[in-house]
Amino acid sequence: MPVRGAAPPRGTEQRAPRPSSADADATQAMPVRDPRRPVRPQQNAQASYPQNPRPQHARAAAAGAQGARRDPDRTQQFQAGGAPASDRPRRPGPDDTQRLPVGGRPVRSGGRGSSGPPPQRPGYGGGDGTPAPRRRRRWLKWVLVPLLIVAVWLGALVWAANSAWNNVTKVDALPTSERPAAGKGHNYVLVGSDSRAGLTSEEAKRLGTGGSGIEGQRTDSIMVLHLPDSGSPTLVSLPRDSWVEVPGHRKNKINASYSLGGPKLLIETVEKATNLRIDGYMEIGFGGFANVVDAVGGVRMCLDKPMKDDKAHIDLPAGCQNLDGKNALGYVRARYSDPLGDLGRVKRQREFLSALMSKVSSPSNLLVPWNLKGVGESGAQGLAVDKDMGPITALKVAWALKNVTSGGQSVQVPVSNAAYPTYAGEAVLWDDTKATALFDALRGDQSPNVHP
Repeated sequence: MPVRGAAPPRGTEQRAPRPSSADADATQAMPVRDPRRPVRPQQNAQASYPQNPRPQHARAAAAGAQGARRDPDRTQQFQAGGAPASDRPRRPGPDDTQRLPVGGRPVRSGGRGSSGPPPQRPGYGGGDGTPAPRRRRRWLKWVLVPLLIVAVWLGALVWAANSAWNNVTKVDALPTSERPAAGKGHNYVLVGSDSRAGLTSEEAKRLGTGGSGIEGQRTDSIMVLHLPDSGSPTLVSLPRDSWVEVPGHRKNKINASYSLGGPKLLIETVEKATNLRIDGYMEIGFGGFANVVDAVGGVRMCLDKPMKDDKAHIDLPAGCQNLDGKNALGYVRARYSDPLGDLGRVKRQREFLSALMSKVSSPSNLLVPWNLKGVGESGAQGLAVDKDMGPITALKVAWALKNVTSGGQSVQVPVSNAAYPTYAGEAVLWDDTKATALFDALRGDQSPNVHP
């Protein structure tokens, strides 16, 4: 029995085999690589992929060259079989290589020397969830820029309206004593006069108004516009030859009151004849009327038959046509070519005034600052209002005139005799019963059902 720790008997120890002569020759035949010479790849060598997959960094380089457009921050990973790895997270294997950013330094997950999880990519609001400053500035830009544009646009509209309103003539038109009691709604007297104010000799000749040196003013048309507290407006024409009582004077044609005492006596005469309390006054002359028509590009009217009137300086064919300022002025003034005389003229005046206000109050004129300024200044040259009327009230009147043709009423005071003989020539005599019913309905803010 051998003793532990004793040496083996002589002749029984195992000796390492000596190298044979063939091995020695093979060892001596192996060439020694010169470290100064680069290693050339073997041309006939074939990769044993997928049995011997490429390293991770090589696959990442290939994936970056072929599919970098899909995601520049990630490389495509493969399993051992060559198929793409599942999207399911997995533990890093021994073949995983560390991804290096541009610059060659490894990305640290935490502070110096820390080994925490890799950092997450920041979202829209950064790591702490606060909105990014650039996105906040973009949101403010989309809100503040439209508000600034609207503010500038509204300021331009106000400037255009004030610029035109400052050129309007203010007159003392409303009486202060012996007036009817106020009823429901509001009433405004609208007057078209033959005023040549602001017209040159050439313009007066072109419009056929008889020259700019004619003295005095007369009313070519008189209307009462009733604005109810609720409901549609009503426009009532008062023929200028109406035979009425003129305060402080004897009976006369209603337009004579304007010649005798101006706008104030005219308002007193209208209040006495209608028993309506008048709340405002607007007057437009020949020049302002024609300029407004030209400023809006004319007004389209349809004539049932041709109209030729030498005194009104018009010669219009039958059918629908666009009337410019000169022809429009002749259209509303002509009465000798109309079989109905003054009654036919006041009917045309109501129709044309409604059409004109529809054109003036269109969005292209009211909402475009430079168009509003042009139309307003054109009409302001011959426009006169009472001194207590403001631009908002004037706009309400214009808007009501537009609505007369779309739901409102446009009527004429009932007449019993259109050729009533007087010392001042033939006059228009009202039907007292029907006229009283008409004005009583307006005073009570009711829709009139009385027609001439």
